[in-house]
Amino acid sequence: MTSTFSLSRPVLGSIIINAAALLLIYFTPALSHLFNFPMYLIEPMRLMLILAIVHSDRRNAYLLAVTLPLFSFAISAHPVFYKMLLISAELTLNVWLFFLLKSRMKNDFAAMLSAIILSKLAYYLFKFIFISIALIGPGLISTPIWIQLLTSVIFSGYVLMMWKKGSTA
Repeated sequence: MTSTFSLSRPVLGSIIINAAALLLIYFTPALSHLFNFPMYLIEPMRLMLILAIVHSDRRNAYLLAVTLPLFSFAISAHPVFYKMLLISAELTLNVWLFFLLKSRMKNDFAAMLSAIILSKLAYYLFKFIFISIALIGPGLISTPIWIQLLTSVIFSGYVLMMWKKGSTA
């Protein structure tokens, strides 16, 4: 007697995205040295979050939002504990805001761009508070704003492109 094991497309997509996310986060320091480029500038955690939103499902996006910073902290002690909490909260807020705004705006690009910007604003507000009460070291903005805006527009454009393509297929 043989049994067939098959995975649904969303489950398989989630497995692939999650494995890629863990590998990317694990190898980010090595890739930064290899390419002589600080990979954190392209926001690898948010990149994987966007891929999860587009190619898996909401639950998987929330799972990655919470666990990627925790995984990074567990394997490298970076980011520091309180910053790890901030990043998890920011990414989780990003997912929640995106789906909230998507249902109200009906424009995937604007919903994602707004969700990223609003979650970043919340991150910087709480980071400022954490710096003020000495939970994390000084330095409010480490990635230049123009790079953050550029990656936000690229990520939002990807969401628009992929979901527009999916709706016409």
